[in-house]
Amino acid sequence: MVKKQNKKANKKEDILLNIFHEEQDKKGYISIDFLKKISTKYNIPISRLYGVVKFYTMLRTEPQGKYIIELCGSPTCVLHESREIENFLKKELKIDIGDTTKDKMFSVYKTSCIGCCDEPPAMLLNGKPITNLTIEKVKKLIKELKSKKK
Repeated sequence: MVKKQNKKANKKEDILLNIFHEEQDKKGYISIDFLKKISTKYNIPISRLYGVVKFYTMLRTEPQGKYIIELCGSPTCVLHESREIENFLKKELKIDIGDTTKDKMFSVYKTSCIGCCDEPPAMLLNGKPITNLTIEKVKKLIKELKSKKK
């Protein structure tokens, strides 16, 4: 009996990440209302679902900016001055890591290695890697993205 229940639970949990990714791709984040709906549908406590969403750094529970910047926090990038890039982004966008600008243009996060260690420092912009970062390069990029708003 216990083995059957575990198999059922594992099958439910196996599909959760796919469900969460689909919702986030569609809406930009995973709302509490969505978690309630999934909780009821699959008979999984909402606290457990929320725990899953908060565990995975790529899943978001708040609306995101149009441009999501994920600054690589790997040792290689840190050794190549990614902290200076981080400080520049915080000052330029007037937000902390993990926040979204008031105009909903930018969300900035720190993430683990993105696999660009041969061209540090690096970041993802809406999932696309940008490497060999400098403050000047990031300044130009932010300016270009802001000009698209107009």
